[in-house]
Amino acid sequence: MIRTVPVQLAGRAYEVMIGHGLMAEAGRQIHPFLNRDRVAIVTDEVVWGLHGGALTRALEGQGVRADVIVLPPGEQTKSFAFLEQVSDRLLALALDRGDLVVAFGGGVIGDLTGFAASIYKRGIDFIQIPTTLLAQVDSSVGGKTAIDTPRGKNLIGAFHQPRLVLADLDLLSTLPAREVRAGYAEVIKYGLLGDLGFFEWLEIHGPSVLACEPSALLHAVARSVEMKAEIVALDEKEGGPRALLNLGHTFGHALESETGFGEALLHGEAVAAGSAMAFRYSAIQGFCTSQDAGRAEAAIRAAGLPTRLSEVSATPFKAEALCHHMAQDKKAEGGRLTFILAKALGAAFVAKDVSKSSILDFLKREGAI
Repeated sequence: MIRTVPVQLAGRAYEVMIGHGLMAEAGRQIHPFLNRDRVAIVTDEVVWGLHGGALTRALEGQGVRADVIVLPPGEQTKSFAFLEQVSDRLLALALDRGDLVVAFGGGVIGDLTGFAASIYKRGIDFIQIPTTLLAQVDSSVGGKTAIDTPRGKNLIGAFHQPRLVLADLDLLSTLPAREVRAGYAEVIKYGLLGDLGFFEWLEIHGPSVLACEPSALLHAVARSVEMKAEIVALDEKEGGPRALLNLGHTFGHALESETGFGEALLHGEAVAAGSAMAFRYSAIQGFCTSQDAGRAEAAIRAAGLPTRLSEVSATPFKAEALCHHMAQDKKAEGGRLTFILAKALGAAFVAKDVSKSSILDFLKREGAI
């Protein structure tokens, strides 16, 4: 079964196709967007080794030639250096503005490729084929593209919507269990921020989603994409309700910065810990009940994800260093801290001008020094 979720943006609407067996259909789905029978594919070594043959066959079946740019895997690839490398390769291929680039990989490849497409000759179309759970439910949808810098995550980027997203659930079968759990953190985030019924469904069916059981996985991915599409259609450039999608990210990005954007802490793991922290902080401030905070934490922990600073690193974090990273967050305004907090399970809100002192006190209560 294929579920198609529209992203309703005026003049730039597109579809997210979700289901099993979509790779075999990739050539037929991509071909209508081509002005000539060639595409450039940006991918990483792991994804191309596992799935490159299937994508090549699907494109060749429609008479489409692919030029492939293969990059190293890992968050470190989302950098100025690799942005320059991808841009130079696209120029060497002599693509024009009527051509198309395919981002074939996880969030790193999708973010990097989308950003490169946004600036290549002032904009070229691209299509997302996300290969991780996290990318399928979050980063491939909505047009936020970026690279990291030593000063923070996703601070250099652009809004550039894809023409199509093909989320083949079969691709998730090759993911390590840790990567599936990291993606699940973004799934449960949707329930926590705006759909109590979905959160309660995940409390029961979460193990089936984590085991990639077909029907549960399809429902979880489709509902996540539906929620993101609804929010993006209302607020494409994060001037209002789209900020809710950053539940857990202000804390989480700071943790990623302090741990070096590497394998020590995956993005989804950081979001998981950050979401649990956001609920605990909300409870301390009297915005939500301690029972709701405890239930959120229990659901995250049940998925094998971190919820505490001590579970992220055995070495204590420095509270001032974490606050410094939070001040660099894209949502910060005029040096004031902005957080996504919770009034209840399924009821997040944007809290602006959060005092640094209250965050420092909270972080020290959490175990930072």
